[in-house]
Amino acid sequence: MSNRIWNFSAGPAVLPESVLEEAAQNLLSLGDTGVGICEHSHRGKPFVAVADEAESLCREIADIPDNYRVLFLQGGASLQFGMVPMNFLAKDQTADYLVTGAWARKALKEAKRFGNAHVACNSENANFNYIPSEMNYSDAPRYVHYASNNTIYGTQFRTEPTGFSSDAFLVRDASSEIFSRPIDIAKHGIIYAGAQKNLGPSGVTLVIIRDDLVEAGSHELTSMLQYRTHAGANSMFNTPPTSGIYLMMLVFRWIKEHGGLTGMQTRNEDKAGRLYEYLDNSSLFQATAEQDSRSLMNVTFVTGDADRDAAFISQAEAKGFSALKGHRSVGGMRASIYNAFPAEGVDALIEFMKEFEASA
Repeated sequence: MSNRIWNFSAGPAVLPESVLEEAAQNLLSLGDTGVGICEHSHRGKPFVAVADEAESLCREIADIPDNYRVLFLQGGASLQFGMVPMNFLAKDQTADYLVTGAWARKALKEAKRFGNAHVACNSENANFNYIPSEMNYSDAPRYVHYASNNTIYGTQFRTEPTGFSSDAFLVRDASSEIFSRPIDIAKHGIIYAGAQKNLGPSGVTLVIIRDDLVEAGSHELTSMLQYRTHAGANSMFNTPPTSGIYLMMLVFRWIKEHGGLTGMQTRNEDKAGRLYEYLDNSSLFQATAEQDSRSLMNVTFVTGDADRDAAFISQAEAKGFSALKGHRSVGGMRASIYNAFPAEGVDALIEFMKEFEASA
């Protein structure tokens, strides 16, 4: 479409154009049903087929073991910040939190409402621009929680945290990098992610949870806050976000068609690599994240002058480069280049940055 611009939004974020085009065709009628996808009952056969395919593709793409449940929930990662500890953390128990950004810090805050929350690492001393290499785990944590990609600060864990008690299970907030690279599901007890970065529109939360944890969660909570409720009802205890799940199904198809998670990793390393290479050789712009902690999803950078940053953002917007302004808590610029963001958009941004740098 001629009026599409380069969308660098951190979320809700860019979706594959082929997905949007197919979804548009099905707004009035899902296939030949005569009823649009937003109008179908979640109990009817057409939508049940959509939900079944979405789960099947999700399992296939991520190689999810049989002893894990796939849930399509609501409330975003923010609800999971509380839902995890309220299900698994008693007042006399401790959970370890790796605090590497604003969202991990919010998850820590929620955990403190239910039990002891121990900070195993914290990179706030350098404005969260790195992933700590050393962890100070507690002796017997119930679980260990981390956010694998930090949208605001542009950092990312290279591998899963290790070295904690074998009795603990690992909880991963993968919201801003979910399905951007292969994940070793079996190393985790729970993985959760808001869909609006890499998987679909806002309003759907993907939760991958091990069977034993579904059963181990608290029985004292209201039904909607128990994982067993949603597992037992195949994510349809209440009316799910049907159109969002449908769009996720289309995105799963798109990921599979483009090489699966290894294909996504290659695609994302190539895009981010080009942009970081330019930043590392620029005399004006500089990346803010430490080199060994850089995110493939969110590239954060500055000029070193707030007024010049503002001028760059303004001129970029006028040229069709949208949502490059950094998060309000850190300033500067942020290019979010999730799975669906085209490589040619990265190249176009680099050319514009070169022009701006030459005129500075």
